[in-house]
Amino acid sequence: MSEKAAASGSDEASEPFCERKFTVRAELGLHARPAGSFAQLAGRYRSEVTLSRGGEWVNGRSVLSILSLAASEGTVLSVRAVGDDAEEVVAALGELLEAVGTEGAAVD
Repeated sequence: MSEKAAASGSDEASEPFCERKFTVRAELGLHARPAGSFAQLAGRYRSEVTLSRGGEWVNGRSVLSILSLAASEGTVLSVRAVGDDAEEVVAALGELLEAVGTEGAAVD
């Protein structure tokens, strides 16, 4: 089992796993609107999504949990997903986090 799988407590052979780091680029950080967009986008995928800042992991589908990270512009966040579409959801959420000037961009 890889370090990433061990850290998440999952069996990598049975569930696909993906984790990447992204930098918050929005000038106002990850406030309510972009946190809502993040949670909404995460909810469109089957994978379990978690988000971390400094080792504190929170539910990526919960706006209040995301806001508790107090991620300002320049904050590096880890996005982790476990499930069939893990790589796809992590890539999509990373794009959202790293979009410059997207203050609560609408999720289509």
